[in-house]
Formats: sequence, C-alpha cells, structure tokens
Amino acid sequence: MVNKSKMDGSIGAKNKQKILAAAEKAFASYGFKGTSVQQIADEAELPKTNILYYFKSKQGLYVALLQDIMSLWNSRFDQVTANDDPALSLADYIAEKMTMSRTHPQASKIFAMEVLNGAPYLNKFFNTEHVAWMNGRVAIIQSWIEQGKMARVDPTYLLFHIWACTQHYADFSAQITSLLGKTMKRADFDEATRQVIKLVLSGCELAIPGKYQE
Repeated sequence: MVNKSKMDGSIGAKNKQKILAAAEKAFASYGFKGTSVQQIADEAELPKTNILYYFKSKQGLYVALLQDIMSLWNSRFDQVTANDDPALSLADYIAEKMTMSRTHPQASKIFAMEVLNGAPYLNKFFNTEHVAWMNGRVAIIQSWIEQGKMARVDPTYLLFHIWACTQHYADFSAQITSLLGKTMKRADFDEATRQVIKLVLSGCELAIPGKYQE
C-alpha cells in the first residue's frame, strides 16, 4: 500500500517546483510589482489557492525564489574545506556559476534587479544567512593563503570578482549577443568558462586543473 503522507509530500514538492519555475519566468518578465499571483498560477497551470497554500503571499514566494537562486549558485562552494585544493575548488565554482548563467539566466536577472533596487526583500537574509556564508568562504580562502596554497589575494574581492565575471553572461546577455553577433551556445559558454577560470586562477597564482585546460 502506498504511504499517503509520502505521496502527498512528493506531489507537494513537484507543485512547489512548478510554482518556482513559473514565478521565475513571471518575475523576470514583469518584476515584483508587475507580477500578480494569478499570473504565476496561470503559468504554473495550478489554482491560485495552491500558490498561497505553499507560499502564503506573493512576497513569500518572491523571497523563497531569491533564496532558491542563491542556494543553486553557491551549492558547490558550500562544501569546500581548508583541506581541499583551491585551484580545483575555485575552478569548479566558476564552472558551476557559468552553467547557472547559461541554464537559469532569468534567475540571475531577478536577483540583479532585486539588488539594484536596494534588496528590500533580502535584507534579513543578507544580514544573517548570506553574511554567515560569505564569512565562512572567506575564512577558507584565507586558510588556503596561510597554508601557502595560493597567492595573497583579498578573499572578499576574489569572490566579488567571480560573481561579476560569471553573472555577467546572464545579466548582460543582450549586450553579449549584440557584440558577438550571435546568441551564445553551449560551446561558447564552455570557452567563456575556460577563459574566466584562466584569468581568475592566474591572478591567484594557481595552476589550471587539467579538465579545464584547452
């Protein structure tokens, strides 16, 4: 016999993902103020009551989406330790963020719009979880430096630089398309990823891992 609670949980998880995907599309197109719960419900092909059941309000859904975006971006780097190889750890992090810019460009644009507006819906998150995450990553990079594994760079600015380089490919995709004369394909992203890794790791005096060499 199927466990009803497990089945309900599975349906709930699928519905939440459908809602988040629909919200990502709507918020990227119309912004927070221009998006209605009904628009998201229509996009998700679910009743409006389902949206409010899972997320309580449009603001609750918006904040959940922003946090989901940040979790996706930082998932690989969450797991690194002071004992890991900085070259491979940083290269993998850059590659993951470049993949996110390729596969979830709308998510990056939503986050960028939120920050440009002063991050009114993320202030609490920024002041707690995000600050704690940042401090933890800075401490690990600083440990690599103290162990003599990499050059003495400022860990905070290193992370800022990685974010700027990788998220640029999503946030300014229209500019890139105009300058290149074409929309970037998978091969173009792969080449861009190798170039960003080369630039960042060279500045840190790190060797480029074999899987990212040309």
